[in-house]
Amino acid sequence: QVQPVESGGGLVQAGGSLRLSCAVSGSFFSLKYMAWYRQGPGKQRELVADITSGGRTTYVDSVKGRFTISRDNAKNTVHLQMNSLKPEDTAVYYCNSRIGPYPWGQGTQVTVSS
Repeated sequence: QVQPVESGGGLVQAGGSLRLSCAVSGSFFSLKYMAWYRQGPGKQRELVADITSGGRTTYVDSVKGRFTISRDNAKNTVHLQMNSLKPEDTAVYYCNSRIGPYPWGQGTQVTVSS
């Protein structure tokens, strides 16, 4: 069963950077409308950024100008470059397809200390 595998999280000080990666096995990845989500402590999962098969991107207001989503269709991967991190970015980050989602992966923990 295809399931995204997220990596790249960790503990970082406020103002620091992290680059998350998500690998998805299987066919037709290049056609998938992919996204990064996050779930902070005691919060619901929220959409952070998405990218169409053609590379068009959108972001939630709270991360605009700080996060960049990208994809490598040759490697079936999607990335999230996170700069100027803030404590409120602390969450488990997940990737998934926005349409016809895969089973959720384990996510990767991002912790930003003040």
